[in-house]
Amino acid sequence: MDLRWSLLGLAAFALFVKITRSKDRPASPNNKNNVDLSKPQVGASSSSSSSSSSTHSFTHDVFLSFRGPDTRNNFTGHLYRNLVQEGINTFIDNDLTRGEDITKELLDVIEASRISIVVFSANYASSKCCLDELVKIFQCKESKQQIVYPIFYKIDPSETRYQKGQVGEAIAHLSKYKGNSEKVESWKAALQQVASLYGWQIKDGGHEANVIDEIVKEISTKIMKCTPLNVAKYPVGIESRVDDICKQYLNVGQDNPHMVGIWGIGGIGKSTLAKAVFNSISHEFEHSCFLRNVREESFSYGGLVKLQNIFLSKIIERNPPKVNNVDEGITVLEQKLSQKKVLLVLDDVNHLDQLRALAGGCDWFGQRSRIIITTRDINLLSAHTVNYSIYEVKELNHQEALELFNLNAFKGNKCMDDFFELATNVIRYAKGIPLVLEVLGSDLCSKDKDEWKDALEYYNKYPNQDVQQTLKRSYEGLEDRMKEVFLHIVCFFKGYKEGSVIHVLQRCDLNPKYALRVLVEKALIKIEKNNSIWMHDLLEDMGKEIVRQESRDEIGQRSRLWLYEDVLEVLEENIGTDKIKAIVLRREEMYRGDIKLNRGSFTNLKNLQIFIADSNDDHNKILCGEGVDYFPNKLRVLHLNGFSYMGGPCTNSLGEGLKNMRYLKYIKLWDCYGLTRIPDLSGLTNLEYLYLSDWHDLVEVHPSVGRLDKLVVLKLVCCFKLHMFQERINMKSLETLSLHWNSLKFFPEIEGDMKSLNRLDLSETDIKELPCSVGNLTGLKSLSLYRCHNLTNVPSSIFYGLQCLEDLDLRECNNLVTFPTESESRPPPVFSTNLTSRLQVHLNGCKRLEEISEFP
Repeated sequence: MDLRWSLLGLAAFALFVKITRSKDRPASPNNKNNVDLSKPQVGASSSSSSSSSSTHSFTHDVFLSFRGPDTRNNFTGHLYRNLVQEGINTFIDNDLTRGEDITKELLDVIEASRISIVVFSANYASSKCCLDELVKIFQCKESKQQIVYPIFYKIDPSETRYQKGQVGEAIAHLSKYKGNSEKVESWKAALQQVASLYGWQIKDGGHEANVIDEIVKEISTKIMKCTPLNVAKYPVGIESRVDDICKQYLNVGQDNPHMVGIWGIGGIGKSTLAKAVFNSISHEFEHSCFLRNVREESFSYGGLVKLQNIFLSKIIERNPPKVNNVDEGITVLEQKLSQKKVLLVLDDVNHLDQLRALAGGCDWFGQRSRIIITTRDINLLSAHTVNYSIYEVKELNHQEALELFNLNAFKGNKCMDDFFELATNVIRYAKGIPLVLEVLGSDLCSKDKDEWKDALEYYNKYPNQDVQQTLKRSYEGLEDRMKEVFLHIVCFFKGYKEGSVIHVLQRCDLNPKYALRVLVEKALIKIEKNNSIWMHDLLEDMGKEIVRQESRDEIGQRSRLWLYEDVLEVLEENIGTDKIKAIVLRREEMYRGDIKLNRGSFTNLKNLQIFIADSNDDHNKILCGEGVDYFPNKLRVLHLNGFSYMGGPCTNSLGEGLKNMRYLKYIKLWDCYGLTRIPDLSGLTNLEYLYLSDWHDLVEVHPSVGRLDKLVVLKLVCCFKLHMFQERINMKSLETLSLHWNSLKFFPEIEGDMKSLNRLDLSETDIKELPCSVGNLTGLKSLSLYRCHNLTNVPSSIFYGLQCLEDLDLRECNNLVTFPTESESRPPPVFSTNLTSRLQVHLNGCKRLEEISEFP
């Protein structure tokens, strides 16, 4: 099926170029390397023309060129169907009666297609229309960088290259017609040129279905690589700015690698412009990568290492190396990039370490590489490298601003005369900032003239206010509870997953699902494709300024605290007040140092509802030295990652601090030192979520934990000194119980019917056996005993009591010696990995059990 042949000589290609290329268009260089038809490659015959495929309007992904009588009802028909089923917009000419001359409509379709697939069959060259299609395809390949794939269907490629056999006969026959000499030369050149491309050959007896699968996979991958980034809903004013950057700053044709900074205030459109530039020039490069939101991603899970691995996957398509730390990533990137022509965009950079980790210097990159950096900090670019130029993004001019506002306020309809003066006043007030125009346009959309006047009167009260104050107009229109949700997101949860934010804010009775939907409609936030919550920096700054304005001078009088210095001062110096509703320290803030609690840290915080400190560093924790015997009674959410008790008094006083906290619904405590026991939690009558992980000194759990009636999720994991959880439990609301990775030796007796529990995880514990009362877990669907090396038997009550059980994981329980036989269990267990079975039992690695004859 596969075949190798060398590329066409330069002379034949020059002939083709002379006939088909416009006089004022430069020729693309020829590739003289040997090629493998079985594996099409990216950029095998791409042009270095300044035109970009992303700037052309494509109506079809694929155009199929073929000789109808030869392959329409077999290979080409099957290929078309598979392409369409894959979601690839494919054009096939179904005009069975067309004449010999190609129609203008068909030429237009070829020009508007991203990829052409040419199916060469025995009689392809006997059709003047097919040959004219081929010439047009190569014209588009030259002028629009159209991608072309040949398929040689039961014909030898050499016949095409040298015009032998049936191809030669067909050309010779067509050459006899008068007035065809110029056309014949263009046909010959096109037939020769096609031999220089990667493609497929199908011989008699070959597996056509397998080849079709390969073709569809290749086309799908190619389309994905060619798919441009979504720039903006209304990209007003973008084209001229892209042209400026490309011509005056990037100079793509120059040899030396070069860095360009795109600089400006928040909301001015830096990221939008960078995406448009990327779309415009990415086809010029061997590899391209757009890393968005570098500032936020560098503090998310995986951080800079994750970004380095994403970058590596873009420049090394097959089996890219995976780095484990930033320093390793710097070395690997520098090695792998040095010989590659790369386009890299680093979007929203705010720290020098981000640049050092992802684009250490121009000497990292191969010739003609370009690195684009968007940032609000011009000093960052100056400190990073000397070989750079900076493009400052300017505001939209009046006409551009009018167009953008009109599109948002009137949804593309013409601005009515009655609104023209009002719209002009809004545009003047917005000062050409695209984000402000979008937000205000959305805010005023569908409102009547009087409402516009009211809004403008409000704006005019603050004629000298900056962009943040303009954005505040949208905030003021929110209901009080929606304002609360918005400010929580602004101060704490930008970039968090939507589900996680809902999970926390539901505990504060804020109805976050509805509130988030309204905020999206008001254009104050966006929910990204990965379900993370996003808002523009301008909106974030505006919201935080609202909180700061609650008290400019006294930190303890503000409703929310999110900066390390502020929290440190309030909690260590005991200057908090009942105005504080929430304290959240994200990882980037906790990274800056410890916070030491004392007996008075929370005394004055009567209305504190949320306390979160998310450390990811072994050296930076919430420290408790002299004891905390009081938490605010209105506390709803307590989440600490990195909590160390520095002595006995705090250990003893914790129980006092958690007594009678009837509002507390959510506790998540990770990586705790110094606490040997979980205190009496019987006063937490509304607790719904309890997650304790990596309590390094925990040996005892108070019996009250097993009687928390409203607890829905209980996770107690990675507590290696904990040998016993409870003697008995009766938790009617519990749905998830995870005791994973503890030294647990005994599982408690189940009192009553715990029918709500559907997931029980006892994996990697030291448990020896399960009590028969486990059969009382009548709603259980999943039970994991994975790697319970001390487990010796499984009670038969699992099968006759747990009628809802769907998954039982006993893998690597290598001391398991007894298992219920068919006679002991009613109904018998189903030993199958077939997903259609109701109960899946996983027994891989149960070596002793495999020796028992009763085991199926």
